[in-house]
Amino acid sequence: MAKRIAAFGEVMMRLQVPGYELLSQASSLNYSFSGTGVNVSSALSRLGHAGYLISSLPANPVGDAAEAYLRKLGIRTDFVGRGGSYVGMYFLENGFGARASRVTYSNRQESSFNTAPLDAYNFAEIANHIDIVHFCGITLAMNDQVRQHMKELAKEVKARGGTVVFDCNYRPAHWGEGGYAKAKPHYEDMLHLADIVMMNEKDAMYILGMPTQQTDRQEQLLELIPAVAQKYRISVIAGTHRHINSDNTHSLRGYMYKDQTFFFSNLLTFSIYDRIGAGDAYTSGIVHGEIQGFPPEQTVGFAAAAGMLAHTIVGDTPMSSESEIMRAMTEAVGDVER
Repeated sequence: MAKRIAAFGEVMMRLQVPGYELLSQASSLNYSFSGTGVNVSSALSRLGHAGYLISSLPANPVGDAAEAYLRKLGIRTDFVGRGGSYVGMYFLENGFGARASRVTYSNRQESSFNTAPLDAYNFAEIANHIDIVHFCGITLAMNDQVRQHMKELAKEVKARGGTVVFDCNYRPAHWGEGGYAKAKPHYEDMLHLADIVMMNEKDAMYILGMPTQQTDRQEQLLELIPAVAQKYRISVIAGTHRHINSDNTHSLRGYMYKDQTFFFSNLLTFSIYDRIGAGDAYTSGIVHGEIQGFPPEQTVGFAAAAGMLAHTIVGDTPMSSESEIMRAMTEAVGDVER
């Protein structure tokens, strides 16, 4: 069953150093446009839904290029407004071996999205046209005006019987010193409004301040996630546990808590081509599985496979179809498809 899904978020320009060079070595950059909302709405469009983005872009050629790129990704731009002067940017240096990938942000707080006035969006009208809305904790960290936008839109969607998806996605660098204390009330507001939440045990411990005597990560998860679901009346909580192996492959297992029961995917081990955006692919897989009415075991397996495939594709935005993800759930890597 296809749904109308909108993601609220910033469109960012990704400036990537070719290969594995450092910014200090490179003489050229490849640019594209991305962002959590872009990734989620595009991924769900590829899975057969109507994916919308709710955002603001500058009324200049850079904004035109960004909007054209969104349409190329299959995103509907009905709710993308124009105003302001800038898009936020980030510079990506690909990691190799012991050196991790590095992201450096630029001009973010001055972007059209982060400076959009309180009346930039008609949330009541938007809520009338969508079934599901997605929000991200990175967006929540931007400023009070953006936070007000998020909460008002979530309330409008809930009032009309829609579904609210919230990905905690806490980033310490965005909240600054004392970030957990600053973030907690805003996270709690969003959790009270959310139906599907992406989070892990660290979010419960550090953002929400929930105590545990457990020291093992899995045991912390099993104790804290049910407590969060009960306290905030959340229908589904999902996420991943990742381990980086000595040979630089990654191992990932997805989890999903629904109907007072945990469900886990198989442990997937794979090589990395481009890690950024893989979490958004996992989120999109959970949302798609819930829409389609998959059994929870299938939903979490589907989401984990979607996340795995996203690691193999250049760029932030997930590009896999439902059939490709289903095949990855059951088949090992094979020969060239002809």
